[in-house]
Amino acid sequence: MARPVGIGYQDFEQLITEHVFYVDKTLFIKEWWENRDIVTLITRPRRFGKTLTMDMTEKFFSVKYANRGELFESLAIWEEEHYRELQGTYPVISLSFANIKEMDFENCRRKICYLLANLYSDHNFLLENGNLSSLEQDFFKRVSVDMGDVEASLALNELSKYLCRYYGKKVIILLDEYDTPLQEAYVNGYWEKLMGFTRGIFNAAFKTNPWLDRAIMTGITRVSKESIFSDLNNLTVVTTTSRKYEDCFGFTQEEVVDALAEYGLEKEENDVRDWYDGFTFGNRTDIYNPWSIINYLGEQRFSAYWVDSSSNRLVGKLIREGNQEIKMIMEDLLDGKSIGVEMDEQIVFSELDENESSIWSLLLASGYLKVERYRMDEEWGTDKYELSLTNKEVRIMFRKLIKGWFGKSIFAYNAFVKALLRADVKGMNAYMNKVALDTISYFDTGKKPSEVAEPERFYHGFVLGLIVDLTGRYTVTSNRESGFGRYDVMLEPCHEEDDAMILEFKVYDPEEENTLSDTVKSALAQIEEKQYSSVLEVKGIAAERIRKYGFAFEGKKVLIG
Repeated sequence: MARPVGIGYQDFEQLITEHVFYVDKTLFIKEWWENRDIVTLITRPRRFGKTLTMDMTEKFFSVKYANRGELFESLAIWEEEHYRELQGTYPVISLSFANIKEMDFENCRRKICYLLANLYSDHNFLLENGNLSSLEQDFFKRVSVDMGDVEASLALNELSKYLCRYYGKKVIILLDEYDTPLQEAYVNGYWEKLMGFTRGIFNAAFKTNPWLDRAIMTGITRVSKESIFSDLNNLTVVTTTSRKYEDCFGFTQEEVVDALAEYGLEKEENDVRDWYDGFTFGNRTDIYNPWSIINYLGEQRFSAYWVDSSSNRLVGKLIREGNQEIKMIMEDLLDGKSIGVEMDEQIVFSELDENESSIWSLLLASGYLKVERYRMDEEWGTDKYELSLTNKEVRIMFRKLIKGWFGKSIFAYNAFVKALLRADVKGMNAYMNKVALDTISYFDTGKKPSEVAEPERFYHGFVLGLIVDLTGRYTVTSNRESGFGRYDVMLEPCHEEDDAMILEFKVYDPEEENTLSDTVKSALAQIEEKQYSSVLEVKGIAAERIRKYGFAFEGKKVLIG
């Protein structure tokens, strides 16, 4: 009989005692313990079992769960007799930054301090029988929501000392979702302040901590050591391309096949692979999204479950505000192509705006891209990756993300597309001005806004929207070579009954043009002079079936002709 499917379990004890569907990942404990790394940072996408794994590890080692071996008796780790002796024998400090998503530094700092103060409250017994000196007791009592930076930076270090003295054994520290507040800090503009605050906490807890036995941190991204892990030379980083723990997060092909058989869904294997497979960890190229698989087993219908469960704010910001090359690469990805990039898997938040390769590192770490091929350029010492969108579910996510860029003007945007297909220039002008008015500044970085830059960012985002709306009817490309130059946008029809289209965008220049109408004429003249239609004509599309439009921008005002 198939086990009940429980959605969203993050408490290992509850999951085991309620006998819901679970794929046994307890051998992670053995692999981690035998690697003997002091501090391990493991990066995996959202909803890939990081929190459950951390909770499982705590309940295996923590003295709070001494004599609770029954939780593991039916699982793989219990077949290892040596590990039965380790269960419940270590003091464990466990905390999570998963819910720290504040809009400003002050509230973010306060929430971190609250988590630390709560840890101390859970260990109040140390004040009475922990053999603390009067100085240590004073420090213990000063750990609060309103504590200073000194107390906050030393809180985990000092608690480690007290627990080590009490239990006669060094501690294990588990920090889940360490980078959630860091991503929010970048999006909301307080990265530098938070970096300074967390650096002190991390160094004291994981570097200069003689009472630490081992530690695990989990997150989505590998933040650069220079940012927050300065001097932390005992850190072992496990990214999606590392071989360590490659089958410990996510479901393998074998595990999915067994799950489908348990629920009588064997015939759906190929479709399940198309929707949810494609993640690559280390040498394993057959990793499935566990959140989506569990939801599919429960609902027994295909849907983009993972898309609706994760935050895409940072990803959306970087693509939306990125330069034209980033958006051109997104065109290829949405078209099912792979891309070749040089990148470093560590994320340097301070470089996200200037270093375009950082966005591909983030998309890979987040699970939106997969590695098709990887090689090291031995001459230059650079890492070269061939990447593509992970699977069908991810393609749907990006389509939703791009459609969401147009926000409150989505009706006007859809109406513009319909007018474009009907060759209704009057309607195109009316609806495009509405779209531009509502969204054009949304495509600007906000750091160096300018009337000249905004239309450029806007129309490249607009092109991605066209790709989403017209997939299957048109192949939409931008900034590609044709004739004697590079056209702005080309719509190549997939069916003979549709016309091809060339769109040229120009910003009004008062030194060269008297009116927006002159700018439109200049755009149309460029299409003819540069012979942009030649690439279409070579493919057999007659000249009379190629429509040409000039888009003229003046601030948020648009004229199409």
